[in-house]
Amino acid sequence: MSDWLETSRKVWNYALDERKDWYKSRSCRIDACSIRSEYVIPADTQRPSYVNQAKALTETKKANPDFKAVQSAVLQQVLKRLEHAFTSMWERGFGFPRFKKAGQFRSLTFPQLADNPVQGNRIKIPKIGLVKVRWSRPIPDGFVVKQAQMVRKASGWYVMLTLQCDVDVPSPTAKGNPMGLDVGLQSLVATSDKELIPAPKFFLSLPRKLRLLQKRASRKQRGSSNWKKAQHRVAKLHEHIANCRQDFFYKLAHQLCNRAGMIFVEDLNFLAWAKGLFSKHMLDASFGEFFRILEWICWKRDVLFLKVDASHTSQICPECGTHTGKKELSQRVHKCHECGHEGDRDVAASQIVAQRGLAAVGHTVKMLDKGLSVSSPTTQEFHAL
Repeated sequence: MSDWLETSRKVWNYALDERKDWYKSRSCRIDACSIRSEYVIPADTQRPSYVNQAKALTETKKANPDFKAVQSAVLQQVLKRLEHAFTSMWERGFGFPRFKKAGQFRSLTFPQLADNPVQGNRIKIPKIGLVKVRWSRPIPDGFVVKQAQMVRKASGWYVMLTLQCDVDVPSPTAKGNPMGLDVGLQSLVATSDKELIPAPKFFLSLPRKLRLLQKRASRKQRGSSNWKKAQHRVAKLHEHIANCRQDFFYKLAHQLCNRAGMIFVEDLNFLAWAKGLFSKHMLDASFGEFFRILEWICWKRDVLFLKVDASHTSQICPECGTHTGKKELSQRVHKCHECGHEGDRDVAASQIVAQRGLAAVGHTVKMLDKGLSVSSPTTQEFHAL
């Protein structure tokens, strides 16, 4: 499987290089080429895409024995991933796809498996055979294994299965106790129930150990066995930090779902946050990953999850709706000059998020001292919302 990863990496790099050369050959005007150098590709050459690159891959496999050893569908999935990367760049604003260094390609996708691939504690992988597996959980009855993805991490190899079952899953509806969430660096989550959950800061809590391992790795000769061992220790620590963070997010998501029937969060642009002054702290908090896990847990627990407009949530009073003006980051207390309401800034913002979420699902909202009061809207109130 390690050899297959290396072959897949070569396919990715070659296909990306082919696309990059084609784009560079069309990047200048016809009457104004670069003085230094220019890519010259015939004008009738088609733009490299998944279709023509997959066709060229079939011809390459006939002459290259290394490519023959890998299942054809696995290499085709590499080209599909590259096509998806370019689509995400054009449509979602992602960066230009990058070349993969040795060891940076870590997964193999098998889109088709044989009938009944799971046999006890083994799974049958095409062209590899039976592989021993330690299952994290049993496969539910009625589900069929359709795809498999082999992933290499610092702690070993993992297989992720895609299961299929013919069942209708109802979408969560608006019911139960509403809860608004506001995320931040001082408090990871502030709820509309006036609860502040501190940020655990997993990455920033282990900088000394990480710095020590990285310093030891930098002193080794690059490419040597000791250098690889040192890099492996650094990778294992990074994986440990990621596992701790993800475990905390799952437990927190279940705790929030135990207390709410509707959860509302802000629709934020975390990519812009990650490029600001507190980028290291933002990446350590992983708000986007937390929202992804929370949305998944809400769907499993039949809890409504909804993103609302995030504009000016910290500038509006949750009691009277007055615009109190922009607050500095150092100002952690909300004070309303109209009604005199005073409280934590993040809690006030989460209450505004809850109000906007309830208005979006068609409920009237009244703020009381003990929390939110929700009632079904009349016809006149619904049209007003």
